[in-house]
Amino acid sequence: MTETMRAMVLEEPGRELVLRELARPEPGPGELVVRVEACGVCRTDLHVRDGELPRAKRPLVPGHQIVGRVTALGDGVREHALGDRVGIAWLGGACGACRFCASGRENLCDEARFTGYQLDGGYAEYARARARFAFPLAGAGEAAELAPLLCAGLIGYRALRMCGSATRLGLYGFGSAAHLVAQLARADGRRVFAVTRPGDRATWEFARSLGAEWAGGTDEPLPEPLDAAILFAPAGELVPLALRAVDKGGVVVCAGIHMSEVPAFPYELLWGERVLRSVANLTRADGSELLERVARTPLRVEARRYPLEAANRALAELRAGRFRGSAVLTM
Repeated sequence: MTETMRAMVLEEPGRELVLRELARPEPGPGELVVRVEACGVCRTDLHVRDGELPRAKRPLVPGHQIVGRVTALGDGVREHALGDRVGIAWLGGACGACRFCASGRENLCDEARFTGYQLDGGYAEYARARARFAFPLAGAGEAAELAPLLCAGLIGYRALRMCGSATRLGLYGFGSAAHLVAQLARADGRRVFAVTRPGDRATWEFARSLGAEWAGGTDEPLPEPLDAAILFAPAGELVPLALRAVDKGGVVVCAGIHMSEVPAFPYELLWGERVLRSVANLTRADGSELLERVARTPLRVEARRYPLEAANRALAELRAGRFRGSAVLTM
């Protein structure tokens, strides 16, 4: 008799997820299966749900910030053992042979496959993954507080590295990723400036509690020029705003996988050797580096917990900005 599991399934883009009873996944060669303990809810999940990202699997189990315990191993798996706790992130696989993979840029691989997008993800009681792309999560820690590290933390960490040695760092949008990046930046001795929607006083207070020395709306002038800015909000109109805010030689990093159209802006905003760049996905090296760092310097993770069947409510409240920090489904 086939064993089953509950899962929240996206059957068509633009529609709400549906709770279904599905066959429990079985591992193929080089794969493992985990019993999901928690899965973070990401803004990328909203983009997938809304049909803003092309080529998504249908039907699809979303979710790419998965913490779980290994329950089954496919042939050839040596990296993990039954009962191990592992993390499964957005990058679910890459070819390993192309020029991008060979140069440590597997995040750009044309054959890359992504969890909760082209591969079924963690909005379910069980999930399958390639063993080489699962991160060992040794030591203690609540699953709901580990899950956001696997995307919000990883993408934020990669974006922060792209800022180089910038001391004055602006974070545009202060949600799941920014609340973790702010702590990493402060631990590095950087100064943090949080920029959010006008009038969002509760978020400003939250940002200050995590070390931001200034927090305000996009309608307010910053107290001084920035060395770098990271855009987490998927709003293209923030690009020229951030370019105006950074000093000559500064960098603006767009950290989202999707963004609304960027309006035209005068060349003088880019002149002065300012740099505008994007973050595309993540690498396994990013994950290993971040998890090692967090083991040394734990982060305060604000996690709002939802049961699996409340995935639609979690997505709606994420869209509306009704909570601070991260949303997480717990099984």
